[in-house]
Amino acid sequence: MTEMLPLNTAPLPVKLRIEDYLLLDRSGAFDGYAKTELIEGQIFYMNAQHRPHARIKMKLYDAISAALREMASPLTAFVEASISVPDFGVPEPDIVLTSEPDGEGLIPLPSVALVVEVADTTLSTDLGRKAALYATAGIPEYWVADVEAKVIHQMWAPDGDAYAQRREVAFGERIEAMTVAGLLLEQ
Repeated sequence: MTEMLPLNTAPLPVKLRIEDYLLLDRSGAFDGYAKTELIEGQIFYMNAQHRPHARIKMKLYDAISAALREMASPLTAFVEASISVPDFGVPEPDIVLTSEPDGEGLIPLPSVALVVEVADTTLSTDLGRKAALYATAGIPEYWVADVEAKVIHQMWAPDGDAYAQRREVAFGERIEAMTVAGLLLEQ
């Protein structure tokens, strides 16, 4: 006997799991979109990066990489590497610091020390949905470089779906990571 499922009157969204998203990606399903990421089970197309965004991302990457080398840190900075956020997330932040730079597949969540997003047209998403995703996942520290306001929104101490501590640091000022001991940037 076949079990009957209850009828729903409203359509329900389908949340893709990481493995579903990766299977679709490998099959070429997103080839026409250039870049996508999976956030809370939903696929999002990523906008083209304009020069101000790219310039700030590379300045931050260069400064972070130099600081990590100088302090002989075991962390490695990556640009646009995807993180596995079980069960429904594959975000691709602008910069991610990981303790596991080698290996196959996505960057494992437990290895992530700090995530940086650069926001020109995506500020509300980066400070909203993505901040909630990263806090819920337990990523210790999250920075959003706000291209328009010329500040870095620095957040740490994840508590549920938000960060308990935050401050703003103007572009050009020194910024010190709160959760990566010794990481100090002279922007």
